[in-house]
Amino acid sequence: MTERPPQRIPNRQLAALIAEAGFSNAGLARRVDQLGLEHGLDLRYDKTSVTRWLRGQQPRGTTPALIAEVFTRRLGRRLTAQDLGLDACAPVYAGLEFAATPQEAVDIVSGLWRKDSGSHAELRKIAFTPAGLVVPSRDWLIGRPDDRVARGDPPPGAAPAGAAVGAGAGPGAGAAGAAGAGTGRLPAQGGRAGGPLGGPAGAAVGRAVGQGAPGAHGAQGSHGTHGTHGPHGAHGSHGAHGPQGRAPLPRQRRHDRDRRGPGYRVTSGDIAALRSVGELFATLDQTYGGGHARQALVRYLEHEGEPMLRGSYNEATGRRLFGAIADLTRLAGWTSFDIAAHGLAQRYFVQALRLAQAAGDRTYGSYVLVTMSRQAVYLGHGREAVQLARVAQQGVGGGAPPVLQSLLHAIEARGHGVLGEVRACTASLARAERSLEAARPGDEVPYWARLFDEAQLADEFGHCHRDLQQYRAAAQHAERSLQLHGAGFARSRLFCRVVLATARLGLGELEQACQLGAEAAQQASEMRSVRAAEYVRDFERRLEPYRDAAPVRGYRERVAALG
Repeated sequence: MTERPPQRIPNRQLAALIAEAGFSNAGLARRVDQLGLEHGLDLRYDKTSVTRWLRGQQPRGTTPALIAEVFTRRLGRRLTAQDLGLDACAPVYAGLEFAATPQEAVDIVSGLWRKDSGSHAELRKIAFTPAGLVVPSRDWLIGRPDDRVARGDPPPGAAPAGAAVGAGAGPGAGAAGAAGAGTGRLPAQGGRAGGPLGGPAGAAVGRAVGQGAPGAHGAQGSHGTHGTHGPHGAHGSHGAHGPQGRAPLPRQRRHDRDRRGPGYRVTSGDIAALRSVGELFATLDQTYGGGHARQALVRYLEHEGEPMLRGSYNEATGRRLFGAIADLTRLAGWTSFDIAAHGLAQRYFVQALRLAQAAGDRTYGSYVLVTMSRQAVYLGHGREAVQLARVAQQGVGGGAPPVLQSLLHAIEARGHGVLGEVRACTASLARAERSLEAARPGDEVPYWARLFDEAQLADEFGHCHRDLQQYRAAAQHAERSLQLHGAGFARSRLFCRVVLATARLGLGELEQACQLGAEAAQQASEMRSVRAAEYVRDFERRLEPYRDAAPVRGYRERVAALG
């Protein structure tokens, strides 16, 4: 007697959600097909396919995750395949989730660090999706702040265990002052076997971490050169051994503290080290390109950052830890962006945004959104770039420092420029200019916003006018930016030089354009930056109509000689 196949059970969960969303079977199939196209999938589902799903058939591959994403967008809440009565599979938006809790965010971002290996070509296969920007930016804007990020500390109001040793800052210390409760000693950087870095970059990071910013007794405290924690910094609660500090640890306990396990107590010195390492990698990126030490940065986050996040810390230290890791994660995204690993970069940016929320740093969250908007501009997604800039503006409100407001208006202008929206672009640039003029030397400005000055604003003007094909204005602003930009901003100067070359070409000044283009090509050949190379290639495409002209032949000979 032949065995009958198991009877399928109708999927009532999916039926209920279809009714809630107001979809027809054909409408759901169409939306799944459209979402598949965003990921390079030719699915071709129809109403009959949905009927089969409702009867209990399980769709294959990534389709369950795609269906879940369709409902997530429609209903405005995160749904998984299991919520729809479908089999689980790897989510199509893995790494783009805006986590519900800080510890879930740690799980997601640490998974990204561990999986971030292999060749640049492999990393570039991870898809960038404009649709993946919607939910994270919305959740950041309207989401509630995290009530608690501390690990290994009793909840607020509970009696501390071991009062003689202490679990954090002394009584009355604020969020910034509480950081001074650490030992003031930078921990050993051995971490896990093999160490996080190797070669010259590893030695440089070792020096940055070993010397770093001063510890709890230093003039700058754990905030080093950043100045983001107010006037008290790490020494705001009398340093490591002051009246309100931690009692000296026995020798054996100090040794145990340096072995990064689940019970490791994160100190103010650890956060100072993270900040110092961030400065080092940011300098390497700007000078030599994102491909120079990107992998070293990711390995540092994996081997040093993750154990800290899974260690023990009080509320104030935890907020500062999440802030420092958010900064490094954004930089990991930025360097990935620079090597054209755009899908990976997008995921790092989303996770940096979530970490910034855990840090309670709204202004830094706006900076992450600016970074995401820049990537959207570069990839030609002008509408998304404008939306991200506007979300950032709404998130920080009108009380933001004028420099930050100027930055946010300028990046919105870049999006309008890509779209060819002359009036909107001009209006945003005017707001950016007025905001920067309103800035005063005594303004409290986050360390990352201090880089936005007249030189950078002139650069944004130049790019916008180039995109709008207003070449005379583009040339004027690009020249001003090059005059004002310091030599340390090598890649920014290269981009601006190409903008100027493009503007000169648009004005019919072929010889000058080729001279500037050749200088930029020389710089790009010395960097590990796909963006730098692509700027030069874009200029070369614009030269095509003049390929037989003597200046263009000379340009090609100079570039060919670079090898």
